[in-house]
Parts: sequence; C-alpha cells; structure tokens
Amino acid sequence: MSENRTHRESKKITRRGLLKGAAGAAAVAAAGLPSVGEAQILRRRRATAGKRVVVNGRIKQSVCDWCFLGECSSKPMTLEELCREAAAMGIKSVELVQPENWHILKKYGLICALANSHGFVEGFNDKANHAMCIDKIKTAVDACADAGFPTVITFSGFRNGIADDVGLENTVAGLKKVIGYAEKKKINLCLEVLNSRVAEEMKGHPGYMCDSVEWAYEVCKQIASPRMTYLFDIYHIQVMQGDIITRIRQYHEYIGHYHTAGVPGRNELDENQEVNYPPIMREIVKTGYTGYVAQEFIPTRDPLTSLREAVKLCDV
Repeated sequence: MSENRTHRESKKITRRGLLKGAAGAAAVAAAGLPSVGEAQILRRRRATAGKRVVVNGRIKQSVCDWCFLGECSSKPMTLEELCREAAAMGIKSVELVQPENWHILKKYGLICALANSHGFVEGFNDKANHAMCIDKIKTAVDACADAGFPTVITFSGFRNGIADDVGLENTVAGLKKVIGYAEKKKINLCLEVLNSRVAEEMKGHPGYMCDSVEWAYEVCKQIASPRMTYLFDIYHIQVMQGDIITRIRQYHEYIGHYHTAGVPGRNELDENQEVNYPPIMREIVKTGYTGYVAQEFIPTRDPLTSLREAVKLCDV
C-alpha cells in the first residue's frame, strides 16, 4: 500500500469519524443527555460514591463550603450533597457554614470546625470597627458553644492608611476585649493570614494587613491566651512568604487551624501547582497539632473528584 493511499484513507476515515461524532453530539444535545465528558464524570462519581478516602486519619480534615457551593465552583453542588460526600470520604467537618444550616452537617455526623463572624475588609486593626467585630464574634461564639463546635474566625481588616504597627496594637487591644468571653465559653478565636499580592477576587486581598505569619503570631503572643490562635493558610502564606515547613516549625505554637489550595491559582492540589503537600502534612503531625486542616481550593474540574484526590494526598 502506497504512502499516498494510506494518507488518503486516513483522511477519509477521519472525516467520517468527525461527521459521525458531530451527528452523535448533536443527537445527545437534542435528547438532553450528558456529553461524553459529563458521562465519564458521572461514571467516576458512581464508582467512588460512598467510598472512604481517609485511611490514616492523623490529619483531621475539613472542607470549606464556599468553594464547592457557589459561583466559584466549576459545577456547584448543594450543601446536602457536599456533606453526604464529605462524610463518606472520612472528612470530619464542613466549615464556614452559616448556623441556620448546621443541622445539615449534624445529619451526617459532621461539625463546623471554623465558624464565620465579621468579614475580612473591616477588622480589628481599626478601632472604629471594634464594637461591630466584638458583637459578631460574641454571636458566633454563642452559636458554637451551643452546637459544640470549636472555633470562630476573625480578621485584621484592610490597612486603609493605618500603619502595620498601629494596626497590630489596635488588633491586640480589640481582641483582648472579647477573648475573655471566648475563654468563658471554651471557644477558640482564629486570626486568618491572607495574601495581599494577588489582585483577583477570592484569590488575594490587596490591602489586607495580616499578610504574614509573624504579624499574626505577634498578635497571639501579646494576647497570651490558649484560646487566641491564628489560621495558617498554606496557599496565602506560600504566595506571600514561602518556606512553609520552616515557618510551621518556628511558629506552630499559636496555629489553631490550617487551609490548603494549589499555588498559583488557588485551585486543585495537583501536579499543576508548586506546593508539595504530603511533607507539609507530615510536619503538621510532628508538631503535635490536633486541630483541623481544611481543603479550601477552587475546583476547575469535577469538584468531588478533585476533593477526593486532595483528601487522599493530605491523609499522611
């Protein structure tokens, strides 16, 4: 068979295949059936649904709801679906869920390991925000105490012309006004470190003051309460500072919670990002940490497949 004939036959077959594929795709679309890619995702979901992922369990894993329920997700799901699948995987918590939906978590034996309070734009670095922040924290602390959940998040707020040393002083003063209330209720407060470099919504927060481990650590050190901790967000800290394992070793004393995501992009914990998560998880275990590590990445493909892979990767 000549090379030219082979080439012609190959082109003929390719055209036929393309026409057949186009006709098939049109028929599928007209019938309202899932595409080939969607069908593969559905098959994969059915094959893995209800199967446990966590085997070692030395890291207590959680997942943040907003990445999987809202517009950020490639295929948003309901809280009920997320809770059902998370519980089946061996995840212990779905966090940042509003209190009115905590009954859904409890239905699946889950907790809300980290509860909302005030937002990250207006925080304790500005004295004008103290009354508002304290009121929202107390409300969240009461809700957590009633539900038996451990931790309430808090934020520094944006700089807005406030010097970092002044903001730190204000943050310490403000949190001191409410830490006693948290101690009395046996609830932890957790100050989150966010990156101020990435100017993309929910991937970075230009102007946010608590953008380094050292700043958050100093706040906790000055308050000196076992209930005052900070949130070591691996994604945000890698973007701002890097050297993750060394910083965990140096500053683990006041770490009350961890978050994960791939860098850059805040997407899956896969081969397309730069953070090597298993040794980081092993280092967390070495410090004696007994709190939660939450998956907080924005999925770019089937969210449940991505979540299962991330949970497995962090189960060291």
